[in-house]
Amino acid sequence: MNVKESFRTYLEEAIGSVNALVAFSAFDTPPSVAVRLNPFKKCDAPDGRQVAWNDLGRILPERPVFTLDPCFHAGAYYVQDSSSMFVGYAFRKMLETFPKPSGRPVRVLDLCAAPGGKTTDLAASLREAFGDGFILVSNEVMKARVGILADNAALWGDPNVVVTSDDPRAFQALPGYFDIIVTDVPCSGEGMFRKDEEAQRQWSEDNVALCEARQRRIIADVWPALAESGLLVYSTCTFNRYENDGNVEWIADELGAEYLTEEDVLGDMPGVLKTKLGYSLVPGLVEGEGQYCAVVRKTSGVGYDSIRRPKSRPSRNSKELPVPKDLDRLLNVKAVFRWKGETLTAVPAEIAAEVAAAESALHVIAAGCAVGMVKGKNLVPDADLALSLMLSDEAYPSVEVDRQTALAYLHRDNVVFPDAPLGYLLIRHQGLALGFVKNLGNRCNSLHPQSRRIRMDIK
Repeated sequence: MNVKESFRTYLEEAIGSVNALVAFSAFDTPPSVAVRLNPFKKCDAPDGRQVAWNDLGRILPERPVFTLDPCFHAGAYYVQDSSSMFVGYAFRKMLETFPKPSGRPVRVLDLCAAPGGKTTDLAASLREAFGDGFILVSNEVMKARVGILADNAALWGDPNVVVTSDDPRAFQALPGYFDIIVTDVPCSGEGMFRKDEEAQRQWSEDNVALCEARQRRIIADVWPALAESGLLVYSTCTFNRYENDGNVEWIADELGAEYLTEEDVLGDMPGVLKTKLGYSLVPGLVEGEGQYCAVVRKTSGVGYDSIRRPKSRPSRNSKELPVPKDLDRLLNVKAVFRWKGETLTAVPAEIAAEVAAAESALHVIAAGCAVGMVKGKNLVPDADLALSLMLSDEAYPSVEVDRQTALAYLHRDNVVFPDAPLGYLLIRHQGLALGFVKNLGNRCNSLHPQSRRIRMDIK
């Protein structure tokens, strides 16, 4: 690998000359492959060795064809680099001592969320810690990427995830609202050199300086939305001290925060380097790619709930409706039903007020779960309803299918279930819901979205 001498200097300065030699050697080796299991969707996921900092993480011996695994399409696991999972580990360590607020859900923001790896990890961690008592706002400012984020959140199936698309400055309209903000900020990408040759070609000292300034702007813009004593998890996929420890020090000194990593609160993990203010994961020392993570606690600010504000008005694009008796049976939690265009959606009642607050200030792309479209007296169920944790097991008759039939359904081939009930059926594989068909007896109309269909040869 040909690396500019200036990058070598930056790397040695950040992690030491010995560790830099290990990293340089690793840059020329194949990257590892890892997945993280969904604890609320059990299936026969790919076998692998457990990731040291994530009980649900698995490092695979080789890369399978994920597209040909129905469990992947059901949201039973997410393909994520093992080093990237360290951010979720830091988040969970913070939750161990985090006091649940009285009378409201825990409020968390994943600021730079696409494509959704950290969002799905945070959602699983929050649900295991607080049950239904949380709201996770998952934001992506880039319009071209927010659709991917919304799609991955829908596959994961947690209805307490709210997807937004806003500049960090927009969150200032919610002062002191969030208890925890996770910021995996855009960076110079040094940690991706093994996987992305373009990141190598684009590296320069000027780009590092540009990223450092952009990261400070992002954090400064979102900082007012973090409550006093709230936690900020700061991460990058780079090594240099300017974008990492340097920025964490700047956050503490200029914005007002205390370090939570000085006393080694995250503990020791094999291969993970302790920096002055955070933790650095380096290829060669760990099996995954490069990652940096640190945590600070805000020492000043306001509390959102202490501010008097006018009652929020309903969004023009959605309105609350009485819970229809014939639809309430579809869900396993109490929900507020609303229209979004021609689609009926359901938001868990426990976070309905929180979603309204988000809608009053942000561009909400998705919240809760899309239930379906009403045609005449009938509800045509939405594909996202099949994947949602909100769906009741008794909502629709289901049919269990083998792998080849599951792939045929996901490929949108014709599948036939002559012995199954007529009407809408839920297709399951290993007990996991994949989607709906309308069974007509001699044929089925597929409700699997064209945008999600398998396009490769399944034979």
